[in-house]
Amino acid sequence: MFGGILNNVHEKTPLVHCITNYVTVNDVANVLLACGGSPIMADDEDDAPEITAICDALVINIGTLNKRTIASMLKTGERANELSHPVVLDPVGAGASSLRTETTFKLLQEVKFSVIRGNISEIKTVAKGKGTTRGVDADVSDAISEENLNETVSFAKELSAETGAVIVITGAIDIVADTHKAYVIRNGHPLMAKVSGTGCMLAAVIAAYWAANPDWGLEATAAAVGAMGYCGELAYDRLVKNNGGTSTYRSYLIDAFSKLDAQSLEGGIKIESR
Repeated sequence: MFGGILNNVHEKTPLVHCITNYVTVNDVANVLLACGGSPIMADDEDDAPEITAICDALVINIGTLNKRTIASMLKTGERANELSHPVVLDPVGAGASSLRTETTFKLLQEVKFSVIRGNISEIKTVAKGKGTTRGVDADVSDAISEENLNETVSFAKELSAETGAVIVITGAIDIVADTHKAYVIRNGHPLMAKVSGTGCMLAAVIAAYWAANPDWGLEATAAAVGAMGYCGELAYDRLVKNNGGTSTYRSYLIDAFSKLDAQSLEGGIKIESR
C-alpha cells in the first residue's frame, strides 16, 4: 500500500501551495521537488487565494508568523476549503507566545484542516490551549516513549475527533491518527532534530502525498511520515561513510527523497497500526 501511495505522487506531481516559514522555505521547495511534487510559495493577501486555486493542496506554517500573513492564511485556507483541497496546518511554536497560540486557534476556528502536524508540545497546545513548548522545540517532559505511547495514541484519536483532522505527532516515535485508527512509526534518526526545517519539510510532503491519494488520507499521511524518517536513516548512513556534518546531512536527506522508490519505502518503513 505505502509503495503505491508513493507511486501516485510520482505519477501525479501534485502542486503544493506553501505559506510557510521563511527560515526553511528553500528546503521545503526542494524536498517537494525531490519527493515527486511541485512547490509554489505565495503569501500576499491579494495573491495567495488565487494561487491556491490552481494548486492541489495547501500548507499553512506559522513558523515565522507576522500580522501581514495571518489575514492571508485565513483567506487562503477558506479558498482551499471551497475547492475541497487538502489543507495541512503546522502550528510551529504554538504555546511559545500569545500571537502564535491565538493565531492557531483562529485558524482552527475558520479553516477546516485535513492534517495538523506538530511536536507533542505543539499538539498539546492545540488540544488544551497551552503547552510547554521551548521555542519551536518540544519540551523534554512531553517526549513520547514506550511507557506513555498508548496514552498518547488515545489522546491523538480524541483530538482528531474534536478537530476533524488527521493528527500527526512527531518525535522519537511518530503517531499518525484519525478518530478510529492510529499508525505508530519508528523510523528516523536523532540528527534530524539538529537540522532546522525537517518538520516544515514533512508538512509539505504530507500535503503532496495526500493530494495524490485523496481517498487514502490517513494512509498517505502515514506513508509521508514513514518516508521522512526512513530518508533520515538513509541520509545518516551516507553521512557516516563520508564523515559529514549537519549541513551535509540536510542535503543527503533531500537526496534520499529524490531516490526513494516504492520498493525501498515498503522495505524500510517501520509501522504498526493501533
